[in-house]
Amino acid sequence: MKKGIGYIITVVVSLTVGVCSTMVIYHNFPPDNRDIETVVKDVTITETNSMKSSIDEVYDAVVIIETYHNTQAVGTGTGFVYKIDGNLGYVITNYHVIKDANKIQVTNTVGQTVEATLLGGDEYADIAVLSIEKDAALKVVKIGDSTAMELGDSVFTVGSPLGKKYIGTVTKGILSGKDRLVTVSSSTSGKYMMQVLQTDAAINPGNSGGPLVNMQGEVIGINSLKLVEDEIEGMGFAIPIEIAMSAIDKLEKGEKVLRPVLGVSLIDATNTYTLYYNKISIDDEINRGAVIASVEDGYPAKEAGLQKGDVILEVNDVEVEDSAHLRFLLYKYNVGDTIKIKVYRSGKIKDVDVKLDKSAE
Repeated sequence: MKKGIGYIITVVVSLTVGVCSTMVIYHNFPPDNRDIETVVKDVTITETNSMKSSIDEVYDAVVIIETYHNTQAVGTGTGFVYKIDGNLGYVITNYHVIKDANKIQVTNTVGQTVEATLLGGDEYADIAVLSIEKDAALKVVKIGDSTAMELGDSVFTVGSPLGKKYIGTVTKGILSGKDRLVTVSSSTSGKYMMQVLQTDAAINPGNSGGPLVNMQGEVIGINSLKLVEDEIEGMGFAIPIEIAMSAIDKLEKGEKVLRPVLGVSLIDATNTYTLYYNKISIDDEINRGAVIASVEDGYPAKEAGLQKGDVILEVNDVEVEDSAHLRFLLYKYNVGDTIKIKVYRSGKIKDVDVKLDKSAE
C-alpha cells in the first residue's frame, strides 16, 4: 500500500514540475507570432530523351508518293527531298515504288500535291530520282554516314504507311545489323543480292522510299525491304545512303547506271535438279558457287576461256555462295576492270583473268 501511495506522489510531482517548467519557458521565450511565409519555386521538367529536334530536321522533307497507270492508282510510297536547285526540288525514293507508273504525284506534309517527273531509276539498287516544283519542296534533308553507325545506335523512320491517312508517321528502333546481304528477285533482272542495313524500327507498306535517320537528324539509309514471314517480326531493311548517293548524279541526268557483265547464264551449285536438266554434272563435294550453264559469244567470259560446267568459286579471293552472290560481287567493279575468277573444272581448280569490257544495257 505504501508503495502505491509513493508511486502516485511521484507522478503528481513530475507533472507539476513539467507544467511549471513550460510556463517559465513560455514567459521568457515567447513564440514568434509573425505569419509563416511559404515559398514555392517554379520547376521546369525537360524530357531528355525526346527526338523532337531530330525529327524536325527531316520531317517536312518527307513526301508521300502516289503512282498511277493511266488513270488507275497502282501504289503508294514515301520519298524525301535531298536537294533544291533552281526551280526544282529533287526527291529520292525506291525504284519499285514508281516502276510501271506513267503518272506520279507527290504530296508534302502541308497537304500540297504536285505532279512529279521521273528523271532516272536503277532497279538493281532500287532507287529512283524525281523532280518537283520548288515551292512543294518544304525542306532538304541532311545526308549522314551509315558507315559511322554502330550496332545498337538509335534510328527512326518517317513515312506514310497505308497511304495519306497516316502520312508523316514516325517509328523508332535501333540499328540491328550492318552489311546484310538480302536476296531479292525481279521479273527483269532475275535473282540478285542487295547490301542493306537492318533495323527493328517498324517499316510497313507505304514506308518504302522513306528515310532511315540517325539521332542527329541525318539520313543514313533509304527504307526498301521488309522481310515478310509469319515467324519473323521486327526485321526491316534500308539501302545505305552511300550506295544511293554514288549513283545520284547519273540518275538526275537520266543516264543509265552501267554494270559489268560476264555473258553467262548461271545455276546455283546446290540446285541439283536444274543442273541435271541442263546435263551438267559436278562433284558431290562442291556445295557452293555458281555453275556456268552457257557462255555467250562476244562477252568477257568467252574471251577468258570460261566454259559450260565451270563452277565459279571465288572472285578476287572472295568466296562465291551462289549465282545471286556472284552478281553482287561482280557489280562492285566497273566496266574496264580486270578480275581474277577461281573456277572448278573437271576435278581441278584454276585461276582465270577476266576483263570486264561489256556492260548490261
